[in-house]
This record gives sequence, C-alpha cells and structure tokens, in this order.
Amino acid sequence: MDFKHKVIIITGASSGIGKACAEEFAKRGANLVLAARQYVTLCEITADLEKRYGIQAVAVQADVSKEEDCQQLIKQALVTFGKIDVLINNAGLSMRALFNELDLSVLKNLMDVNFWGTVYCTKYALPEILKTKGSIVGVSSIAGYRGLPGRTGYSSSKFAMNGFMESLRTELLKTGVHVMVACPGFTASNIRVAALAKDGASHGETSMEEGKMMSAEEVASNIVDGIAARKRTLVMTGQGKLTVWINKLFPALADKLVFKHFTKEKNALIK
Repeated sequence: MDFKHKVIIITGASSGIGKACAEEFAKRGANLVLAARQYVTLCEITADLEKRYGIQAVAVQADVSKEEDCQQLIKQALVTFGKIDVLINNAGLSMRALFNELDLSVLKNLMDVNFWGTVYCTKYALPEILKTKGSIVGVSSIAGYRGLPGRTGYSSSKFAMNGFMESLRTELLKTGVHVMVACPGFTASNIRVAALAKDGASHGETSMEEGKMMSAEEVASNIVDGIAARKRTLVMTGQGKLTVWINKLFPALADKLVFKHFTKEKNALIK
C-alpha cells in the first residue's frame, strides 16, 4: 500500500507506540488524525510532523473510554479529510497488581480503555473504512494470547480485543476490509510507568529492564509494514512467538515458565 495522502486515525498518539506510528506514517506521506487525552502534547506533535514532512495532521482530544469522544473523533476526521483509510486502535492502559489485592475499578478501567475504546472507535469508523476498503488495526499484546500474573485486567482486555478483532475479520472477509492484530513483545515505552497499581494510582516506575526491549519506533515500523502487506496477525518478537507456541502446545509448561519469568521482575509480585 502506498500511504501518500491516505487518512490515518491513531488513538493514544501522544506517546509510545502511538506517537511512533504517527511519525512512521508521516514519513510515508500519510495525513493524520491523532487522538489522546493530552491535547497540548498532541498539538505539538501534529505541528512538528506537518513542518517536517509536509503532511496534514489534526489533533483531537479524546478519552476512548467515552463513546461520545470516539464518535466525535471519527466525525472530526471526516470533517477535515472526508474519508478514513486506516484506524489504529492503540490507546491502552496497563496494570501491575495481584488480583486478590486489586480494587475492581482498576480492572473495569482497563476494560473501558483497552477493549471498549477499540469497539467504540471501530463502530463509528467502519462505515467509512468499508467505502475505502481500508484497514482496522488493534494494537494488542502477547498478554492477549497468554495470561500474565499481576496483569489480570490487562490480559483480560487484550484477550477481549483479540476475540473482537477475529470475529470482525471473519464478518468482513468478503468486503475487502483488512483487519490486523499487532502484538508487540515487551516494548520500551511509558506504559509500565503509567501502569495502574492495586488502588488505581500510577506506579510511576517501570518494573522491567527497558533497555533490553524493542523500541516503539521498531514496533511502529513493523505495524506500518504489516498494514502495507495486509497481514492478519503480527507477533513481533522471538520471545513472543515462542510464548504463543508453547502456550498452545504445552500449556502446563507455559504456566511454570511464565511464573518463573515474572519472579525476576523488580519488586516481584509473585515469588
């Protein structure tokens, strides 16, 4: 796919993978509709991308857990550009707490952002994407294939996203619309710093060694290439592919390996 003058909506675009995707699409000549709660930051990003790449970009303040915000986001894209070619459902929250100690509002918050945000945006964008035979992308996680300890809400929301996207893909099989699930492995971004603790407060620090992870820029390049090739699923790391494979064939072994892996994180929740 040639992305020149294509219209791309990206949620969660103020940092991390979303911001990196905006940069990657801008390099390839796409026009952008960037959404996040951090409006001032978004405006700075859009101005910078327009100046450096000569594309058009618009910033839209949106909380994807709110259906009305998602509806307005799609309306703004159509008012500005008149069409939608690609929707990147990237906005997401993480968490780090044992379920036994967890305030249930944390789990609900993750479902509202990670799952319902994807559903709302997709619902309102789909009629336009059917017209362009474009792409709908869900930025999921290996946690959507394999439940991770201390991440009950996060894994649940990503499993739900994967099921939704798979159902949607099958419904749209004969329409020409491309549906892709992108599953980065552990990625160096602020998602673990912003991850919610058992009471809903942000942790404020990462629990892992960020320097050994994929960069957000690498993930973005893989996602954009995957859309261009109209791939079905992207599992981006060797560790991720191995995890999915072991979990499918040897689930009891996967339980033990995942448990052992997470005993090694900083301030481990399980021991």
